[in-house]
Amino acid sequence: MDKKVVVVTGGSRGIGKAISLTLAKKGYIVAFLYQGNATKAEETLEEVRGYSPLSSSFKCNVSDEEDVKSVRKEIEQKYGKDIFALVNNAGITRDALIPMMRSEDWKNVLDVNLSGTFYMIREFSRIFLKNKEGRIVNISSVSGVLGNPGQANYSASKAGIIGLTKTVAREFAKKGITANCVAPGFVETDMTKDLDRSAIENIIPLQRLAKPEDIADAVLFLIEAPYITGIVLPVDGGLAI
Repeated sequence: MDKKVVVVTGGSRGIGKAISLTLAKKGYIVAFLYQGNATKAEETLEEVRGYSPLSSSFKCNVSDEEDVKSVRKEIEQKYGKDIFALVNNAGITRDALIPMMRSEDWKNVLDVNLSGTFYMIREFSRIFLKNKEGRIVNISSVSGVLGNPGQANYSASKAGIIGLTKTVAREFAKKGITANCVAPGFVETDMTKDLDRSAIENIIPLQRLAKPEDIADAVLFLIEAPYITGIVLPVDGGLAI
């Protein structure tokens, strides 16, 4: 994987951190984005550089078009044509039942999860098109496949990512660029720490939550799969069967 660079959004903690570390261990250079917690990003970068010394972190709000344009230029200036893949992992939740959901919470979730994914693809696809090669992996969710009460905004954003991914796959296939989704179920992260774990495990056929590394392994597989495009890969323990 000599000098191949993977850009990972939301890469400093949780699933994003696991993706960054998994890719670094496989020899990729990781350029991960974070939005707010510089201390956590620095800690993660130190771990990532233990496996991939040329890796870097970049502060970026993916829901801000100008911020995305700026970070793309910064990463391209640093790594140039070695940029090989983009993993869109950044996401937020603002849960509420529909009658109680605030308009700003609807908009914020769609802005970060769906619009942010689009902005990143629009910017970095230009690099892939010049290289005539590239991998795009978007993190969707089982909530985007099945829907989930109390998550109208999150489910809509993740379902939108699936439609976006399939369109990207069709647009760019002839240019040597693949686009795929990973759709996690319940994962052991900060987002799920306050949920009733035993109740959740009872509805998952494999009887456990995913570890972040389970999702990272699926991302790595799709980055290294040149003849797979336009799919949604469930990593949910059988939840969506």
